[in-house]
Amino acid sequence: MARPSDDPRNFESHSDLSGSARDVVQAGNVQGGVHFHRETDPNRASPPRQLPGDVGAFVNRRNEIRALDAVLGRERGGTSGAAGIYVITGTAGVGKTSLALHWAHGVRDQYPGGQLYVNLRGYDPGEPVTAEQALDHFLRALGVAPSSTPARLEDRSALFRSILADQRALVVLDNAATVSQVRPLLPGNPDCLVLVTSRHRFSGLVARDGAHRLRLDVFSEQDAVRLLHTVTAGYRVLTDTDTDLSELARLCARLPLALRIAAERASSRPLMPLDELIADLRDESALWGALTAEEDDESDAVRTVFAWSYRALSEAAARLFRLLGLHPGPEFGVSAAAALADASVSVTRQLLDALTGAHVLEQAAYGRFQFHDLLRIYAAQQAAQYEDEEARDSALARILNHYLFSLARAISRIAPMDRPVPLPEPYPDVVGEEFTDRATALQWFELEQANLVSAVRTAAANGQHAVAWRIAALMRGVYVSRNPFQEWISVSETGLASATAIGDQRGQAEMHDSLGKAYLQSQRLDEAESHHREALRLRREIGDRYGEGIAVNALGLLDWRRRRLADAEACFQKGREIFHGLADLRWEALLLSNLGMTRFDALRLDAAATDLTEAVRLCREAGDRAYEGNALFYLAMTQRERGELEAALSRVRQALDISRTDRLTAWGAFWLLELARIQRALGQPGEALVSCQEAAVAQRQIGDRNREAAALDSAGEAYRDLGRFTEATKFHRMAVSLYRETRDRWALANALANLALALSDVGDTEGAAGCAAEAAAVLSGFADARATAQYERIAGLLP
Repeated sequence: MARPSDDPRNFESHSDLSGSARDVVQAGNVQGGVHFHRETDPNRASPPRQLPGDVGAFVNRRNEIRALDAVLGRERGGTSGAAGIYVITGTAGVGKTSLALHWAHGVRDQYPGGQLYVNLRGYDPGEPVTAEQALDHFLRALGVAPSSTPARLEDRSALFRSILADQRALVVLDNAATVSQVRPLLPGNPDCLVLVTSRHRFSGLVARDGAHRLRLDVFSEQDAVRLLHTVTAGYRVLTDTDTDLSELARLCARLPLALRIAAERASSRPLMPLDELIADLRDESALWGALTAEEDDESDAVRTVFAWSYRALSEAAARLFRLLGLHPGPEFGVSAAAALADASVSVTRQLLDALTGAHVLEQAAYGRFQFHDLLRIYAAQQAAQYEDEEARDSALARILNHYLFSLARAISRIAPMDRPVPLPEPYPDVVGEEFTDRATALQWFELEQANLVSAVRTAAANGQHAVAWRIAALMRGVYVSRNPFQEWISVSETGLASATAIGDQRGQAEMHDSLGKAYLQSQRLDEAESHHREALRLRREIGDRYGEGIAVNALGLLDWRRRRLADAEACFQKGREIFHGLADLRWEALLLSNLGMTRFDALRLDAAATDLTEAVRLCREAGDRAYEGNALFYLAMTQRERGELEAALSRVRQALDISRTDRLTAWGAFWLLELARIQRALGQPGEALVSCQEAAVAQRQIGDRNREAAALDSAGEAYRDLGRFTEATKFHRMAVSLYRETRDRWALANALANLALALSDVGDTEGAAGCAAEAAAVLSGFADARATAQYERIAGLLP
């Protein structure tokens, strides 16, 4: 049965299935889940090296450096492991990040497992980076393919810890605002070191996790003057006196951020006496003092230096600085900045160089820029003050349209079989990104994902609802293969609210479809049904026949998941008729495949074989190899139950060949289970066990808990065939535990029945009776032939 998460359009990269019978589980603690040891991407040639560049002209902090060096000193002195966690705290602009990065660069060779870095943006005006997002970033750096990243936070965190379990790695968590951002990102290995920077003290991390805390204060006057000397050396023609430098340092409150901006200003005016620059700064300080009487000295000094430096920019650079304050996300590229400024890329690149040269903008990576969080707030304030409402609205419309049209082009490469989302007329002179292939489109999406989420929310908050729902609808094309449920549901709800606000029924239907898919894949079936029924109602109301067929198929999947087989069959038959009338071979083949699987579950094997054979033919005619593989898989199941074992083996091998050739990792892992069933039927339980365990490893990587449980349950059956009944009970218990988590009642009943039989094998009559009774109670909620057959398997074990 094709599920939205299985859509082959969305599995973008190959992730080798690693592991064998030796790799799977230590099954002693069946309540604690299953832990796999596996390789990561073999194509990743070296450990990650994610540290941003070291800070130029780093000054002093000798005591703090010595405190951090003591971490390594303990190891050199013979103690085992590293200190674990160091939290560097202090006020904004005091140099926490500079210290962390400078020290990290100095010791990076002592961490051969790699260096991981993430800016958690805890103090940005926008949304902070969540632990889920940070782990996604780290796991990719460690070689885990996006399609193999687990959906749940705890699973991502566990996988992260497993990968670093035998590595000596350095992890830098910059600008953390809450302990909840940090804890899931902590390796369990004491040989790893974590540096955290924050404005908060993180007492909970110190008390519970044993973190060490290091507080940074502003520079002493001597160190502040030394920094000014160091940064301006080689640029100033005039000789600056220590008295003038001390006064400049005082006006900057001896904060490193403000000092560096002031030093850059002085360096760029080598013939201007320093006392004149100081006078300018005093004038700016007096203006800020009149406007912000409630500010403390440090905040006032920072804003004074910002204003002083801002006024020194050219008119064009100052305008770009202001408009960048309107950018919806934390980081941006040159083309996005050009859209905001309504300028060419070449001109924009020159202006960005000017802003980075003035130290009011940071270059995060090649072609990528970001503000310090304080400067981002300041830029937005300047935009509000100096750009009229029409200019701000136009700039915002340009950047939102830039992301909309770029995303539409990306999705056309990532998911070319998706039905296109209708786009509005392009905003004048907005040119989106172009993509040559699927890989470059995916790379762009991953780079811009945080900006796209922010763009949806910004568009909705500013009344640009037509843009908001369209970006949200397009993001569904990637979400269906990665299952970031929290983000997916949040973005889709925002899109639905926007479509509703402007009465766009097509938009509402698209967003109900997106929410229905998210809830279906997260096992929240009642909510999924509600959204898919509303999508169907809207599609019919606006005469959208194609969309109606999609909605009918989605409802059929829900009925099938609930074992309402007659209702599912009616939906799939209706959907097939719709797409046959639309001459859409691919969708007709999909509906036929779903229809055949439903009839298989109803034990109508001849009808199922007919449907699935026709589905394979239509897939081949349409040139859709992925759905051909899925239809072959279900045809193999049907032929196995009809006793046609050699034919079934041939079909499943054809399907697996497609999965390997076309890199359909998730489907291939699921199809392996049918190979295992056929191997068992052929009297090859050892080979079947290897297939099951390979599938279990892959499903754990992917994060599909339901299919992981199916693999474990199938492994238990192979162990029973081998006469290894104790191992069989352990694997069936693990499957039962997972199915309870995923709330799949039908699969739970089957796993309980298998566990009951395995317990009977080991002589646990009481346990077998208890499991059989629970399985029977669950099966009583289903009224189909397979439920009856399953009940008959365990009837003799019932009390």
